[in-house]
Amino acid sequence: MNKIYQVYQVSDSTGETLDRIFLALKAQFDDFEYKTIHYAFTRTKNQIDKIITKSKTEDNVIILYTVVDKELAKYLEEKANKNNIPNFEVLGNLISDFSKLLKQKASRIPSGQHTLDKDYYKRIEAVQFTMSHDDGKIINDLEKSDVILVGVSRTSKTPTSIYLANRGYKVANVPIVQNKEIPKYLIESAKKTFVVGLVCDANRLLDVRRNRIQSMHEDRPNSYTNEKEVLNELDNSKKIFKKYNWPVIDVTRKSVEETAASIIKTLDILSSRW
Repeated sequence: MNKIYQVYQVSDSTGETLDRIFLALKAQFDDFEYKTIHYAFTRTKNQIDKIITKSKTEDNVIILYTVVDKELAKYLEEKANKNNIPNFEVLGNLISDFSKLLKQKASRIPSGQHTLDKDYYKRIEAVQFTMSHDDGKIINDLEKSDVILVGVSRTSKTPTSIYLANRGYKVANVPIVQNKEIPKYLIESAKKTFVVGLVCDANRLLDVRRNRIQSMHEDRPNSYTNEKEVLNELDNSKKIFKKYNWPVIDVTRKSVEETAASIIKTLDILSSRW
């Protein structure tokens, strides 16, 4: 029987950064069974003492931590080492190295990335814009978008839009509906902003649509999950993308994060040409 590791994620903030780093880390190991325990807003020695006490009652504990206060980070490291608990500071060396490179002293402020600064309000504005422009709700001001995602139903337009919005991009998404004209506002806006077409493998799209109907008890026409109709939808969308020379991304085997990264890369390439 394989070991099941208890991965303690200790952060002096929300733990979001640490969680994302761990997701990337664990993806590198196929045979890794684990259980995560989150300790957010850890900012005192007393809190660390409680974490160490808890860890001593369990087997195969690993501590990952992002604690920007040097003294507190050192305290956690010493306590863990004293009890032979493997521990890894995720950002410590990176902050120190950047400090040396930039010749600046790091602020060492917990939750520094969540400061209510210009970037924060930009993300809030982007999320609000994106939510109000989801699924073609508002199309008369599409030119205000940083990017417009276009595709048939269930090609990850909404989750990708929301992910990009949290990165600060104003995103609108417009569905392509069979036997309906492309909105004129979309065609006009495409001259002023970026449009990206999303496509998907037909079999994968059929599975997603069928699962959606079953789980949400949606009332959809038979054509929605008809193989021939789905193929026609996808073929039609590809013809539209080609007609207007819009870049296309296949989302079949991509996570939302990977699709978003591909879109950002496409935007960077297109921006460099403007």
